[in-house]
Amino acid sequence: MRILIAPDKFKGTLNAQEVAQNIAKGLLDVLPDALVELVPMADGGEGTAGAICDARGCSWLKCEAHDSLGREIEAHYGWIDQEKLAVMEMSEAAGMRRLSETERDPIRAATFGVGEMILDATKRGANEIIIGLGGSATNDGGFGMARALGFRFDFEREQEHEQEHEDVRVTDLLKLKKIEKPSHLELPKIIAAVDVKNRLLGENGATRVFGPQKGASKSDLDNLERALTRLADVVATEFGVDYRDEAGAGAAGGLGFGLLSFCGAKIRPGFEVVAEAVGLELKMKDADLVITGEGSLDRQTLEGKTPAGVARLARKLGKPVFAIVGRASEDRELREIFEGIYQNTPPGISEQENMKWAAELLRDNARELAETLGVGL
Repeated sequence: MRILIAPDKFKGTLNAQEVAQNIAKGLLDVLPDALVELVPMADGGEGTAGAICDARGCSWLKCEAHDSLGREIEAHYGWIDQEKLAVMEMSEAAGMRRLSETERDPIRAATFGVGEMILDATKRGANEIIIGLGGSATNDGGFGMARALGFRFDFEREQEHEQEHEDVRVTDLLKLKKIEKPSHLELPKIIAAVDVKNRLLGENGATRVFGPQKGASKSDLDNLERALTRLADVVATEFGVDYRDEAGAGAAGGLGFGLLSFCGAKIRPGFEVVAEAVGLELKMKDADLVITGEGSLDRQTLEGKTPAGVARLARKLGKPVFAIVGRASEDRELREIFEGIYQNTPPGISEQENMKWAAELLRDNARELAETLGVGL
């Protein structure tokens, strides 16, 4: 029996490689003769660069940058020299993981460091940049990134701001009058890999949906929404393009919008980008069955997350597909795309214990699945 294991991470607990390894251990305890192939996956969220680089053999480069609050950091991204392909994640510079809970402040947080990473790859001669947009601490519409790339915003001179990250807040966009493009900026092809379909503005936009988890108060939400509206209006006037309603424009606090508007980027579902990069379909064709998983299987999974993408591809190829997850909702549509779902939620266990014992619980569930599979052998 050939088994393909293609999970995403269990956020805050295990990365995708560790999830795959623990599932494999459980399976092989019961089915020692099974041929198991591990293909750690991602969908544009954190772990995207790692998944591609593990499969493609990137080298890891470092560059000086700033985090979302303007502190100097050393950022890393993947590099495939033969293709001059840079593979990066916006969260490496402007991610929530670089902040403590008390530091979350989407009024101050900016994507300046993301622009610095893009410039570094450009200077190295990149032909293409893939950038995952998950895990952001920002809500600036890509405004900070644009400043790092050399775009000038009219209010800056008026308020005597320098081009330094920490001098500007997102709410300064409320006074924005004009944007000037840098005269000699030439960027490579940029693919923005997203795991959400949210637009920039509105009830389902970047601010209203994701702002609260980034530390935004009710008044902050109103000010941020108005600031991003002003940014979109000025971009439309100055550049003749309007991407505010594009699916994925609201990813990473509107960085999707910024990449479209300032960099000529293309937004793509992150799962598709990773699946192509790792050759998932070709590998799946040789499998007898497929196993995927992630920390939480819920309605949002259907909107482009790894397990749904793996399941749809498996069904297209006529392969049975199972999910082993931290927890799962009772959503009927979600459950119908899997042959079976195994959860790391035995009776009486708390969420903290679930996370602490995630590896052991994954192995237990994999053994249970393998025993079911073994009956039919």
